[in-house]
Amino acid sequence: MARHVYDVTDFLDEHPGGADIILKYAGKDATEEYEPIHPPDAIKDNLDPSKHLGPVIPGTLPKPQTISPSPAPAAVQVPQKRAGGTNDTLPEEYVKPSLEEILSLHDFEAVARRTMSRRGWNYYSSGADDEITMRENHNAFHRVWFRPRVLRDVSKVDYSTSIFGFKTSMPIYITATALGKLGHPEGEVCLTKAAAEHDVIQMIPTLASCSFDEMVDAAKPGQVQFLQLYVNADRTRTKKIISHAAERGVKALFITVDAPQLGRREKDMRTKFEGTASAQQAAGKDNFRRDQGAARAISSFIDPSLSWKDLKELKEAAKGMKVVLKGVQCWEDAVLAAQHGMDGIVLSNHGGRQLDFSPSPLALLPSVTSALRQNGYLSPHSPPFEIFVDGGVRRATDVLKAIALGATAVGIGRPMIYAMSTYGTEGVSKALQILKDEFDMNMRLIGARTIEEVVPSMVETGALFQGIGSDTMYDANYEKILPVGVKARL
Repeated sequence: MARHVYDVTDFLDEHPGGADIILKYAGKDATEEYEPIHPPDAIKDNLDPSKHLGPVIPGTLPKPQTISPSPAPAAVQVPQKRAGGTNDTLPEEYVKPSLEEILSLHDFEAVARRTMSRRGWNYYSSGADDEITMRENHNAFHRVWFRPRVLRDVSKVDYSTSIFGFKTSMPIYITATALGKLGHPEGEVCLTKAAAEHDVIQMIPTLASCSFDEMVDAAKPGQVQFLQLYVNADRTRTKKIISHAAERGVKALFITVDAPQLGRREKDMRTKFEGTASAQQAAGKDNFRRDQGAARAISSFIDPSLSWKDLKELKEAAKGMKVVLKGVQCWEDAVLAAQHGMDGIVLSNHGGRQLDFSPSPLALLPSVTSALRQNGYLSPHSPPFEIFVDGGVRRATDVLKAIALGATAVGIGRPMIYAMSTYGTEGVSKALQILKDEFDMNMRLIGARTIEEVVPSMVETGALFQGIGSDTMYDANYEKILPVGVKARL
């Protein structure tokens, strides 16, 4: 692919990441630093065509010094005995297992931690503050137990369902996660292709590394896609995005409402992310600091003034798309969403990346379904209103617990991005097949032949609110990367 030269002098003062990072690459080839964290249309959308100076002439530019953080270690420390009988630790090279050896979504995560760049792993795996909520999202599933039914004919099970009337092979969707090219050169297009192969729905992220049109173009005919939207302070730009999504056939708009300010994700912040990341960044640069990590770098445009009064305008702009609020965290706001004419909600705390000690979506689900039912929004006579949850899901049993408690479907984010980062499209496809195999087995074991038979009486929730327990997932995968000079246990 030809590389091009651009004059960005006039953009220096507007750049959300500051002028220094642009000046650092003045007269140099910045492609390797730029591409993983920008959609391909970022320059086209933000820079006047007169500033496009033409293609690079090979051999005329000096090679830039890479400013990327140090990569993940190529070896893990495995205890070995040296010659002579001492117990000193020697490095042993980590060999990535073949895809056939991957048996669960946890396995992708473990491989990603050992093979991804430090920048990518820190961004994907980080949670807010002490990461209590991030771990609790996962742990909450451990406190819901099944009440299996026996002696049912489960020779055939069907775990397919529909979301807003659109068929899906299982009650999950690939939820939006940003900056896919930090994990894999093809970025979010890998998710699009795997979603098509397995007939599940992909939610396109606003802050993707790939462009929106790349992901839509990569979809097979008839493939259903949703769009996750961060509302820009420049509402004209937001409406343009919504209108374009409607024209391209996107079926639902998921408006993120839990991010008026980005949480402190310390593991990500240690990377000292430099630069901007999205064509969406056109406002809010005064709130940006380059020592705040990738999350802060890509989010400066988000409008903190977004409120309930804005929803009517956004719904009108959606031109018939279903409109869902993503990031609801209490039953009162769930009822308000229904009252404001929304088509559904996602109970979500941003994967534990925003407010630490916000409740797990699974723990919220019983009170939310109860409140919506009491207010008449889940009756057969009311307009359809669908409830989704995301965060912490690693098994099909997690999904089945959420379905039993009233969810339509569950969004899965990090496991898919880890599968993509480690094995590309084939990895995401394998992750989805693992879930299908787990659904097939566990539907039989709980005595449910269809998703409609996964009902509240199949789960016991008495332990759901008993507090935070121990967590092996944090020890295995989410231990914070400490500053240089502080030893951390692998």
